[in-house]
Amino acid sequence: MLGIFAAVLIAFQAYLLGAIAILVSRLLDALDGAVARLTKPTDAGDFLDIALDFVFYASIPLAFAFSDPASNALPAAVLLATFIGTGSSFLAFAVMAVKRGLRNLAMPNKSFYFLGGLTEASETLICFMAMCVWPALFIELAYGFAALCAITTATRIWWGWEAFQ
Repeated sequence: MLGIFAAVLIAFQAYLLGAIAILVSRLLDALDGAVARLTKPTDAGDFLDIALDFVFYASIPLAFAFSDPASNALPAAVLLATFIGTGSSFLAFAVMAVKRGLRNLAMPNKSFYFLGGLTEASETLICFMAMCVWPALFIELAYGFAALCAITTATRIWWGWEAFQ
């Protein structure tokens, strides 16, 4: 909910407050995961964690589109399209990994196979922070990060193709 509140703040051009809300939201997300691993993680919790993360990630570019539609709508749409690529390739690989019984030995505490890439949560958070600190650079940041997301999508598709042939 705090991540969505950050998006609302950004949509109303309260960029620095939005940045603070994003940081607190991500801190709580990390703490939530740590607490879950100390207790008994559940499939429902794992599902909500990833599903709501994707909702949050989509809400920030959308908020920038609302904050200045004339300038930001197209770069936000391009960024959202590449987010669909990174998210779908990530989740498709995870589904096929489960089907094949693959485990990610590098991240054994994760509930499913975590396929890496150039644009992960940390990089996305840094990009969102930069957008909030320098909203006048949203267009450049959105297109630049979209290009990195496109590379991540392409590499994940290639890795998946190679892994599942």
